[in-house]
Amino acid sequence: MLSSQVMKHFGIERSWDQAGYFETSRQAQFQEEVTAAIMAGSLVAISGPVGAGKTVMIHRLQEELSKSKKIIIARSLSIEKSRVVLPVLLTALFLDISRKPDLRVPTQPERRERMLQELVRKARKPIALFIDEAHDLHGNTLNGLKRLREVIHAGGGKLSIVLVGHPRLKNDLRRATMEEIGNRTVKLDFNSISEERREFIGWLLSQCLAEGKDPALVMEETAQDFLAERLTTPLQIFEHLDRSFTDTYRLGGEQVTRDIVEETIAAGFDDLDAKLARIGYGPKALADMTDVSVGEIKRFLKGQLDAERTDALTGIMRKTGLPI
Repeated sequence: MLSSQVMKHFGIERSWDQAGYFETSRQAQFQEEVTAAIMAGSLVAISGPVGAGKTVMIHRLQEELSKSKKIIIARSLSIEKSRVVLPVLLTALFLDISRKPDLRVPTQPERRERMLQELVRKARKPIALFIDEAHDLHGNTLNGLKRLREVIHAGGGKLSIVLVGHPRLKNDLRRATMEEIGNRTVKLDFNSISEERREFIGWLLSQCLAEGKDPALVMEETAQDFLAERLTTPLQIFEHLDRSFTDTYRLGGEQVTRDIVEETIAAGFDDLDAKLARIGYGPKALADMTDVSVGEIKRFLKGQLDAERTDALTGIMRKTGLPI
């Protein structure tokens, strides 16, 4: 985050994350596809790398759907998704559909499901359950969600489940062991700025600088070009703009140059562990996927395994669709 002194020095009036919503025709089309899938009562999996803007897009979509009053939005607010089980998600549905925060949700499964069927019927609208950070959900929970959707549909209602997570979510749904739910899921890839990274940076600067301030005067065009070439997500761009303007201020400069921007790219930015972490694969996730210890995965990521073992693990990971 930029200090007030740095912001004043360069005429920056608001932080990058307060710039507003950068919407492209690609994003508008993406939201239309998600809305259509929801209206059809589908299972939907939206995946994108860390910092791509998934949560911002989903919140905007939820607001638009709520305003239309054609769909009831239900949200899972539980923080620890790895511990979220089906009863927790059912509770979210009961609370959001009934709009009664003190509603007592039945604990006996058969009675609970029948009561939910009746609640959905009375609502007379499609229900959309949104689950963020869904890459951390257990496979049994995902299969339970598929069954839940079928129960609601059998009772005459319509339930769409929207799973939002890292690319690991999509890869998990493609695994043979997840075929039952994976083959029934609409899988959509999301990247908010994609090919519009350069336009995004120019828009961001113009939105956050004082009125009449020329972005090129505070940041060289070549510096903006370099950021667009090296970075891929809004979160990365926010961070490196902070670093670039802060370093320029410390040097007493008036304009961010390409040389300064190049210095902000941290050591290890392009290392394998960093690339995998951005798509949801930390050491534990990799260990679970390859059935080896976390310690061996860490040695693999640091290049400390022998060539034969490195090739073996690389082959396993590539078969699962990892970009290595």
